[in-house]
Amino acid sequence: MVVEERREEQIEQPEVVQAESVQPEQAAAAQPPERAEAPQAAEERVIELLVPLELYIQAGVHVGTHICTAYMRKFVYRVRPDGIYIFDIRRIDERLRTAAKFLARFPPEKIVAVSVRQYGQKPVTKFCQYVGCKALTGRILPGTFTNPMLEWYLEPDVILVTDPRADSQAIEEAARMGIPVVALAHTDNRIENIDLVIPVNNKGRRSLALVYWILAREVLRARGDLGPDQDLPEPWEEFETKIRPRF
Repeated sequence: MVVEERREEQIEQPEVVQAESVQPEQAAAAQPPERAEAPQAAEERVIELLVPLELYIQAGVHVGTHICTAYMRKFVYRVRPDGIYIFDIRRIDERLRTAAKFLARFPPEKIVAVSVRQYGQKPVTKFCQYVGCKALTGRILPGTFTNPMLEWYLEPDVILVTDPRADSQAIEEAARMGIPVVALAHTDNRIENIDLVIPVNNKGRRSLALVYWILAREVLRARGDLGPDQDLPEPWEEFETKIRPRF
């Protein structure tokens, strides 16, 4: 099976670039300061996005960190004056389409979605509820994908991870077994052993909720389980991890 982002795209050890090291002319080339953070409005009139541009902005899917690895720079649109890297929303949208079509090729029961971190656990669980795949949340036990003798052993055909850093155990085991890996990746993530990168804010609750809602919908549309204009029966906010107030 041919995967869009095979090992040749995984360049030599990605260097980490601190935001403050970016020269002013580089920042200006990425985005003129007088323009908005989400400058894709003009292009949206030509290429319809999966959800309205304003919704991407509202959920903060495009907001990066102060650090950008070498591989992730190609998804960055600009650097804000405060040093925050900003993803190109068009690239996020393109990769969500590609990832959904790729995941739709697999039997649902052969897909495993992973999230060690708390904010990704509800979105992953809801995604799997709709797609019919297996959710792995919380700590990933060693041998999950590599040791058939364990009762918790799984043998997926593809895995989807929420954060390459937090979910590194799952990625390493998948790589050893030749299992393709699709990953949500922030500006500061490294991408070793990842086959398909979705550039996105993978730390925010609202961002993760919207991204997994879109992925679930687009996988079902690609399978023909939803019509081209149909949405999930729940709004994207239902995928969001809720924070309980402290008293």
